[in-house]
Amino acid sequence: MDTQFNINEDHALSLIAKLKKELDKIHLGGGQKRLDAQKAQGKMTARERVDYLLDTASPRIEIGAFAAYEMYEEHGGCPSAGVVVVMGYVSGKCCIVVANDATVKAGAWFPMTGKKNLRAQEIAMENKIPIIYLVDSAGVYLPLQDEIFPDKEHFGRIFRNNAKMSAMGVLQIAAIMGSCVAGGAYLPIMSDEALIVEGTGSIFLAGPYLVKAAIGEDTDQETLGGAYTQSEISGVTDYKMKNDQECLETIKKLIAQANPPKAESLQRVPSVNPKRNPKDVLGIYPDQAIKPYDMREIIECIVDDSAFTLYKENYGKTIICAYANIDGFSVGIVANDRKVHKSAKGEMQMGGVIYSDAADKAARFIMNCNQKKIPLLFLHDVTGFMVGTRSEHGGIIKDGAKMVNAVSNSTVPKISIVIGNSYGAGNYAMCGKAYDPRFIAAWPTAKIAVMGGAQAAKVLTQIQISALKNKGAEPNLEEEQKLFDTINERYQKQTTAYYAASRLWVDAIIDPRETRSWISMALQAANHAEVSAFNVGVLQT
Repeated sequence: MDTQFNINEDHALSLIAKLKKELDKIHLGGGQKRLDAQKAQGKMTARERVDYLLDTASPRIEIGAFAAYEMYEEHGGCPSAGVVVVMGYVSGKCCIVVANDATVKAGAWFPMTGKKNLRAQEIAMENKIPIIYLVDSAGVYLPLQDEIFPDKEHFGRIFRNNAKMSAMGVLQIAAIMGSCVAGGAYLPIMSDEALIVEGTGSIFLAGPYLVKAAIGEDTDQETLGGAYTQSEISGVTDYKMKNDQECLETIKKLIAQANPPKAESLQRVPSVNPKRNPKDVLGIYPDQAIKPYDMREIIECIVDDSAFTLYKENYGKTIICAYANIDGFSVGIVANDRKVHKSAKGEMQMGGVIYSDAADKAARFIMNCNQKKIPLLFLHDVTGFMVGTRSEHGGIIKDGAKMVNAVSNSTVPKISIVIGNSYGAGNYAMCGKAYDPRFIAAWPTAKIAVMGGAQAAKVLTQIQISALKNKGAEPNLEEEQKLFDTINERYQKQTTAYYAASRLWVDAIIDPRETRSWISMALQAANHAEVSAFNVGVLQT
């Protein structure tokens, strides 16, 4: 290994160490004292419930661990948006599990909690896999009710999705393992089957205090909506459980007895490990995003046998298109190449930039994969489409539109991994979050923004300076530099993988060495849903 490889590896390991440190904090939820207090009530914690439910030693991926990261700090914070979402196997069947974390504001729903729950439901609907809700929540966080209540992507959409999934035949099982209040009470009861735990579980539209205020009736929580009331008097719930463990064991039995949906729509052959060590990705990816590297080497660390077939190898070189297998699944790979290339016309092409020929090539490859019903894997490290007079005269907008059109109308499962930069329209063309990837993850090195930090900061600085000049103020060079530094620092923070993950622009920040296994789990989930016919729509030639 050369010196630069070791430098790159050391840099990557430091980023991974930070990632693990932040995850350790997040896993504590509302803090150790609150975790201990929940256990003292005879309850398992949210993460313990998920671990108990999922099959031992089975593959799993967590969705949205960094949701709400460094958000809502004026409200005391909301680690992981107060809900744990993990996709894994229950009784041998791929499921998505959603568990409220009652140590975070009593499991109250913040705006990002709603968004994260909707993402979990979206995954269940797209991939036709069962969803299990482990409910323990005080309901909507009232100080922020205006940001979670009325809109299309707010709290009420959860129950609309309950109804839609029921009609689609997507199995929903809910366990009331703590509080379940007000509008949130609809979620378990709109599921296919509902369980409730004695002594700790309760469900009602209005709690004792609100009942007293509304109609003057004196009652207590257990009489109003405890396990006995809702399982033996009202019949609202289907199963009364003695404790958390019995409840989770019963869910395992219910999942085991359910017939799975039609599966295996994707071709899969026996898996072969990569010839190249997957850990090599740490030394291949540069310690500075501006440095070139060979994306083919990254691909060798991910795909079966480190083997792939390049499509139009010597045309449109700034995008790599290739057929390969990952854990036995056939995939079509669309990846940005960061090396500098010379086109057939003798023009130098910068790495990480999408030129007209590359966009045309990628659009055709995407259509071919849809024709063959091969899932698509996008590996992002893109600064955007090429600009300038020559590119505009060459029709870069039209060629870029072809690629965006093909991505938009693609019906095969799409998986995106943001390795490095993902800027502007390059993010769109490479299947960013707005283009419905089944799953999207980021390396700690990822940057997602309209444009690069330094360029954006220069533009914003010049705009502010012009505004000051129009008001008669003339900033000196020192003031200009201070203004630039302030804007650049803010912009750099807003482009990080953590900022993107906190807002669920990506599902997870992953250790680069786990890229292959993460993609495999995503493909296993996608293999439960049939691939519909592809119709590209209007695609100019």
